[in-house]
Amino acid sequence: MALVDTVTHSNRRATLHDMRRLFPVTDQTVPVTEGEWSLDRLAEAYAYPERGPWLRANMVSSLDGAAQHEGRSQPISSDTDMRIFGTLRGLADVVIVGAETVRLEGYRPARAREAFAERRAAAGQGPAPAIAVVSASLDLDFAAPLFTAPLVPTLLLTGAGAPPDRVREAEAAGARVIVAGDGPGVEPRRALAALAERGLTRLLTEGGPRLLGQLVAAGVLDELCLTVSPTLTAGEAQRIAGGPSLKVPERFALTSLLEEDGFLFTRYTRS
Repeated sequence: MALVDTVTHSNRRATLHDMRRLFPVTDQTVPVTEGEWSLDRLAEAYAYPERGPWLRANMVSSLDGAAQHEGRSQPISSDTDMRIFGTLRGLADVVIVGAETVRLEGYRPARAREAFAERRAAAGQGPAPAIAVVSASLDLDFAAPLFTAPLVPTLLLTGAGAPPDRVREAEAAGARVIVAGDGPGVEPRRALAALAERGLTRLLTEGGPRLLGQLVAAGVLDELCLTVSPTLTAGEAQRIAGGPSLKVPERFALTSLLEEDGFLFTRYTRS
């Protein structure tokens, strides 16, 4: 789900109200409305498995399958969706995102959030996740805050065929360039292995659809957190994952399902 990190704005609610857990349900005789969900409770619900590395994707889709509206995902999102977005960032070591999404969404560095400081310190994590941008051409604005003012140095995942002048410019701006492919593009398995070698094993991707499609095709996605927005957009917007179809559809299992105000917050893991 490609949204800028705006969840720390003061006008966000401190808790989530009227969230319902629809799955798993252990007792069919009790009401499913669970009242207020704090950030700590969300963090427990979305905790990474102890084993790693683990790649999680976070995306949002309208009822008619659109991942965006007029090029951005925020119009089909909600406050609660953004709080879950922030929680997933608060748990991750690194956020992997495609260059096109960085340009369209105006990506900024991830922020340190007090609500997750103790949890991150206990897990041996830095104050905020690194942002890792996947780009073959490195056609990015290296004067943008993502590169000039990150709390954690921004990473660039690219191929051996990346333009040398752009590599030099990226490194001069403070980015750390990681070559993860023999050609111009990035090989997903090599990229994830390179991140894991740096101790970044709690992996989160926020898309966009082209990048998610590449990760799905490579068979490296472990979990999908998909928000189903109760909206219709029509038009020709992308689906959450693009690119060629898999020869055989890959089956994922439903892990949890939350609902609030018509939005469904799903988690699926590899079967």
